[in-house]
Amino acid sequence: MLTKEELSKILSDGITLLDGATGSNLRNAGMPKDCCAEQWVLENPEPLVALQRSYAEAGSRIIYAPTFQAQPIALKAVGLESQTERMNEALVALSRSAAPGCLIAGDLTTLVSFCDSWDENNFDLLVENYRRQIRGLIGGGADLLVGETLLYAQEAEAILTAAELEGAGAVLYSFTMQPDGSLFSGADAGKILRDLEHAGAAAVGFNCVAADGMTPYLVTKLRRQVKIPLICKPNAGIPVINSQGQAQYAMTPPEFADILSACAQNGATILGGCCGTTADHIRAVKERILPNS
Repeated sequence: MLTKEELSKILSDGITLLDGATGSNLRNAGMPKDCCAEQWVLENPEPLVALQRSYAEAGSRIIYAPTFQAQPIALKAVGLESQTERMNEALVALSRSAAPGCLIAGDLTTLVSFCDSWDENNFDLLVENYRRQIRGLIGGGADLLVGETLLYAQEAEAILTAAELEGAGAVLYSFTMQPDGSLFSGADAGKILRDLEHAGAAAVGFNCVAADGMTPYLVTKLRRQVKIPLICKPNAGIPVINSQGQAQYAMTPPEFADILSACAQNGATILGGCCGTTADHIRAVKERILPNS
């Protein structure tokens, strides 16, 4: 796994492109809506491999392994808690095979739905869940870790603690937040990102925020708070739910690229897409921002 210093050197080259959505694209490829995505991917690897290969070809430099909810507390619901480490290892290896020239990020996410409160016992529960997942991610050869779609500062603190206890290297932190720069809990995201910077984060920022005219202003607000690389990984606009109950995203790749170009001008240096984005969205961003690379 890369150290923070090693990743920082890579990121210092300029704009770094992440991948786009995983879940929404896998559902379009046939993954059932309410299944365990990690189990489905391991049983049906071809759609994931094709998707990640398309991101690599579009210009993504960092690919997120499909380990979003591969924590024991989540896998317990499908009887796979004991397979936590093995599944994380296998999913990282699968991503490596799909995009051998890219950095592979072990993906961790919010566990708020599994906790009734933020007392000390629940914090310990978060740390232990993240520790087991991180062991598998390191065992699978992940280049870095990313905590994404986080909702509370305590989740990032638990990932930070777990990563330190497991001897992990570079870690990115990405929250979903409101356009005014606050988390949905009301907490000031800027302060939390600044605290994470001081604690050793390699990069911080946001994901799963609808890309619109306000997104570049959110980047500006957060850029004032931190000096390390800033992550901007928004959705392809605001979704509309169709008659089948599926979220549909109408923002075109050129529209998405225009918004991310403005975000880059305002200080975001790690750019990608979240829900509803495809390889075409990432390719459009590359052509708009890095036309000669």
